[in-house]
Parts: sequence; C-alpha cells; structure tokens
Amino acid sequence: MEQYDPDQDPPPDEWLALDEQERIGLCGDYHGRQWIPSAQRHAVVHAIVENQLALRESVVLDTLARLQSEGLDRHEAIHAIGSVLSDHLDSLLRDPQALDHSNERYSEALRKLSTSKRESRPT
Repeated sequence: MEQYDPDQDPPPDEWLALDEQERIGLCGDYHGRQWIPSAQRHAVVHAIVENQLALRESVVLDTLARLQSEGLDRHEAIHAIGSVLSDHLDSLLRDPQALDHSNERYSEALRKLSTSKRESRPT
C-alpha cells in the first residue's frame, strides 16, 4: 500500500500487513496536505481507527455505518470515531485506574455517538 485515502476502505489484509509506523505515516502523509494541529496525534488516531475497522471490531464497524447513514462521509465518520477514541485515551491518561472496563466504556460511547451530538462539538 503506497497511499491512504480515508474516504476509501483500505484492504484489511494489506493494511494490517503494514508496520504500525507505516500506517501512521500513510495517515500523516494524507493529512500533510492540510494544516492540522497536533498532526502526529491526528495520524495516530486515524491509524488506530483504521486498525479497528480492519480487525472487524463490530462496534466500530456499526458506528461507521451509522454515521455514514446519518450523512457523514467515511473520512468525517473516522474523525467522529477518532474524537471518541481520543477523549477515551485522555481519560485513561488522567486516571489509570479507569483501565478496568475501559473497553466497555469506549464501546458505549461509540454506540451513543451520532451526528446530532457531533454538530455541537468543535472540530
């Protein structure tokens, strides 16, 4: 895989065959054409969400499909999922004791995510 386009599903086997740094690099290269605060973190979150999709994690797949059915394109939906992931990671960094049941909390936050809630958030 030589290029990443967040509006296209990367072939899961091809995506997962890449080294993690290569995945992050591809996400960063795509976004390198735009000004993005915290570009490295942005690329990492993109890569994590793509990893979850390639691994067929059902709650992430369902969330992506739901957000797209609500009108977001694939890239916007990845950003919405990534914002939940980023908030989740931040909370774990603030409170390492929160690791207990953290996957359940992340899944629940994704289940509640909708475009109507996202519209009020700054991008």
